Amino acid sequence: MNFKSYFLSILTLLILISCKSTESSFVKSRKTLSNNYLTGNSIAIYEGINDTTFVNLKDFSSDFVFDMKYATDDNFLKSKVYDCGECYLRLKTIKSLVEANEEFKSLGYRIKLYDCYRPLDVQKKMWVIMPNADYVANPAKGSIHNRGGAVDITLIDENGIELDMGTSFDFFGPEASHNYQDISRKIRKNRALLKSVMLKHNFKSFDSEWWHYNLIDSSKDNLANFKWNCN
Repeated sequence: MNFKSYFLSILTLLILISCKSTESSFVKSRKTLSNNYLTGNSIAIYEGINDTTFVNLKDFSSDFVFDMKYATDDNFLKSKVYDCGECYLRLKTIKSLVEANEEFKSLGYRIKLYDCYRPLDVQKKMWVIMPNADYVANPAKGSIHNRGGAVDITLIDENGIELDMGTSFDFFGPEASHNYQDISRKIRKNRALLKSVMLKHNFKSFDSEWWHYNLIDSSKDNLANFKWNCN
């Protein structure tokens, strides 16, 4: 091998090593980002996902607590209507929800979820039992839950204890309303905390249900009726 061939071989080898090192650094960087994304740290990967895509909240944050009532019989239907307790929402809803939860965490609280996206077929079952638009959306028009833009939530403290909101989830009566005044100062304060932070992060409240929040403008999204897979 002459000097020129030897020199070109060494140069090629150095380039390959450099490329491999660069690629390795890139892979490590992406892995770090993915880990942050999956564990709910401050970095979240939203790139390449359309804002209206339905995604699983658990893939974006581990900082929420889940008590998905319709995956149990602990609900006003008195039956399990979800095969498993997953929280699917449109990506834009999740973005705002994660931001709200970050603020709650800074105050010593976290969001606990009761319901997220709800298939339209489940909405029809609810309407049969409770045909009252103050509490259950008419499936002819559909709910924001059916559009992936609504959440039913409460707050828990650092010990995992739910804040007293005055009624249980899915309590059908005036006592569950934001406008109901015959409750203690503590309950009013708890409801006000939940509402003020959620409104700050692009949600709006539902007058008759302290637990229900809709992402602003989510009523423009299409209704959905898919069922998620359960592992």
